[in-house]
Amino acid sequence: MRTTRSWWRASVVVVMTAAVGLPAAAATAQPVVDRVRPVIENGVTQPVFGYADAIRERVFVTSDVDTDGDGARDVVSMDIIRPKASEAGLRVPVVMDASPYYSTVCRGNEGECKADVDGDGLNDQWPLFYDNYFVPRGYAVVLLDMIGTNNSTGCPVTGGRADNISAPTAIDWLNGRRAGTNAAGERVVADWHNGRTGMIGKSYDGTLANAAAASGVRGLTTIVPISAISSWYDYSRSNGLVTRANNYSGSLSNTVTNPERREHCAAVREQLGVDGDDVTGDYNDFWAERDYVPDAKRVRASVFVVHGINDNNVRPDHFSKWWDALAEQDVPRKLWLTGTGHVDPFDFRRGEWVDTLHRWFDFWLHGVRNGIMAEPRVDIERSPDVWETHRDWPIPAARSTQVFLRPGAEGAAGGLSVRPQPGKASRTFQDTPTMSQTNAIRHPSDPAANKENRLVFLSEPLRAPLHISGTPIVKINATVNGEDTSFAGLLVDYGTRPRFGTSGDGIRTLTEEDCWGAEATWGGHAEEACYKQTEKTIATEPQELVTKGIIDGLNIDSLRESTPLVPGDKNGVDLALLPEDYVFAAGNQVGVVLLGSYSGYSSRAKQNRAEITVHFDRSRIELPVVGGRPAAVRAGL
Repeated sequence: MRTTRSWWRASVVVVMTAAVGLPAAAATAQPVVDRVRPVIENGVTQPVFGYADAIRERVFVTSDVDTDGDGARDVVSMDIIRPKASEAGLRVPVVMDASPYYSTVCRGNEGECKADVDGDGLNDQWPLFYDNYFVPRGYAVVLLDMIGTNNSTGCPVTGGRADNISAPTAIDWLNGRRAGTNAAGERVVADWHNGRTGMIGKSYDGTLANAAAASGVRGLTTIVPISAISSWYDYSRSNGLVTRANNYSGSLSNTVTNPERREHCAAVREQLGVDGDDVTGDYNDFWAERDYVPDAKRVRASVFVVHGINDNNVRPDHFSKWWDALAEQDVPRKLWLTGTGHVDPFDFRRGEWVDTLHRWFDFWLHGVRNGIMAEPRVDIERSPDVWETHRDWPIPAARSTQVFLRPGAEGAAGGLSVRPQPGKASRTFQDTPTMSQTNAIRHPSDPAANKENRLVFLSEPLRAPLHISGTPIVKINATVNGEDTSFAGLLVDYGTRPRFGTSGDGIRTLTEEDCWGAEATWGGHAEEACYKQTEKTIATEPQELVTKGIIDGLNIDSLRESTPLVPGDKNGVDLALLPEDYVFAAGNQVGVVLLGSYSGYSSRAKQNRAEITVHFDRSRIELPVVGGRPAAVRAGL
């Protein structure tokens, strides 16, 4: 285990003063602008520094890339807000949210943009609660514009090197390794910085945090990636199959570029489409540049991962592959898994999130000994707003358990058993690209089920709960009557019960607000920390898609090269489904559905309608069952 001894060099003083952990706590404390040390009580920094008198500045740092080919290296722009006391000897760490979205898509559940309201060159409108909450507690907050966006120059390259070095360029400046200037061209130094930076952000913002950590930049002490990408290939492809087509990389680059610069960056976007190769969907050097998982060995920062197990935007294999790679390197880490989708923890577990994030940053950036690293590493939301803690993920008691697919009568569902299927039986179905996910998971007894376009395998009603934790893998032997098809697998829970809703990614925004920090007025804009509350949505359905996966038949041997199938030849297909942590209730049935292409996963499904024959001499699903095979047997498999 890596030592954290070097993180205890922060200068702190312990006093018994204001209460902590309540909304708007910062507003109840009296600012003390001449302090040069944070105040610690109950293991957390207290809101003793002013916010209305905080120092705001905009700094520009020249990078090492020229994305638009104009002969000038691209410039990274960042907006900084820090306690006034940092001008009088207080050394503060940085909480950085690097983003491409500050002037286009904007941030948070309420779509907040950055804005210089009065045109004086300083930011007046600060999205999210980080500045309101952390500045009074002795932090600087940096909102950084990714290269090619907002006030930075150049063109966005959707996960490429220029995106990835945006934050490290700023961290180099913070630590005195690179020059920075203000709008007048005057040199600016960060002599107020204590040498430690934490990055945080959701989606693309969290992806930039992953990328910065994977660069190994010195001075990046911790990251908090929320619903973040770890491989842009896995975001735009699935095992050779194109899930986001028509030059999605160029389309996203266009979205985050200021409208007045879009024509200027058109050639860059066009090249993204060429290099990304929508034609084959193969993994190539373009995608390798955008894959951070292999660089986990370079990570120096601790990592607090937050992800939705039902996130269908940045799917959960992004967190799991990154998490596993970090574990191999013994990186200090923590994980929250929510049952919602693409949602910020501020909107699915607000009070606990603010408290936990506060203690995390205090520990890693201020060096406060608050015990957070001695707590259980993993929080999992088992049902809406019901959380449990575990020592690690996957849950250490999980064991890969072979559950064999057993053929049923022609046109009927097959079975599932931990005992292998004797004999040489086989069943055939047709690849149907128009198959919807809704129809794909229908119970075989449903008259609307398309039985000829899939194979379904059902357990008996479970005698006991069955808990899986990890990545299920479908392994089948299959022959095809053509050269090309897809292979898909779905894991389904059949049985009516309340489940996480899918509308709004599992949350509903309310009208009531609560407040999380101090307030100020700049440039005529009232910068407040009040946000609308949310609640979980709950659905009661007769079945639930637990997890899924799909692979291009041309890529079953290699993601880097498409190879046509040989009609009639038997193929071993190993298909990893998306990771999951799920409990099948007693009385419910476990279902496995085999498909070819289907519209719920790929934006460019196969159109050849091949016939796929599954042979049962090998075909099975390997489930990561908590308790292993004995637990599966007790449940009735």
